[in-house]
Amino acid sequence: MTNGLFDLTGKIAVVTGASTGLGAGIARALAAAGADLFLADHAERPELRREIAAMGRRVEGMTADLRAPGAPASVTAAALKAFGRIDILVNNAGIIRRRPALEAAESDWDDVLAVNAKAPFLLAQAAARDMVRRKAGKIINIASLLSFQGGILVPSYAASKGAIAQLTKALANEWASSGINVNAIAPGYMETDNTKALREDPVRSKAILDRIPAGRWGTPADVGGTAVFLASRASDYVNGHVLAVDGGWLAR
Repeated sequence: MTNGLFDLTGKIAVVTGASTGLGAGIARALAAAGADLFLADHAERPELRREIAAMGRRVEGMTADLRAPGAPASVTAAALKAFGRIDILVNNAGIIRRRPALEAAESDWDDVLAVNAKAPFLLAQAAARDMVRRKAGKIINIASLLSFQGGILVPSYAASKGAIAQLTKALANEWASSGINVNAIAPGYMETDNTKALREDPVRSKAILDRIPAGRWGTPADVGGTAVFLASRASDYVNGHVLAVDGGWLAR
């Protein structure tokens, strides 16, 4: 018996980067578990909103460029105006720029760190101000395998995801006593638009699959289920953890 440990009925969840890929998978999973959704992304995806509404969930949202000054604050303010509170925040939005370190532009560094590290902090800070008053809340950051490894040709992305792992721990240290759980998911190689070129390259795809003990690429649904766990009562004593969802990649 789970005794409703994973039931999110009546909870309000904010998901950034929700239009495609992992964000959409997380949004679907949270809605299926009972949560109402506020979706934020750089572009609208009305079909996802219709899909969530068809589950009987309330869904609101907005477009936002999280690089822009004030954008994270506008997202949390809009969510609070729409729903009155934020129970769950999923900091999923992220970008990547692939270039050798010697060729990386300063603008690449600034853009990636702004979306992947600065915005999650500002969103978490704003959401936590509401959560602290109610002594309850779940904040889920999306880290990466590059929170643990250096990667190749993605120095700004690796730096941002290393920052997310440490930010998760730092915020958990401050906010756990206020009833807020701050954790992170570190996805492995997933079937998303970002990995399309890798999956279509027979040499790179084979090399990746050969290292994954599960023998397959992950899916947005794999991450969605983990998000439900971290958003639910089942994870009430999990704090400051970076949970790899990688088919065993880091174990090799």
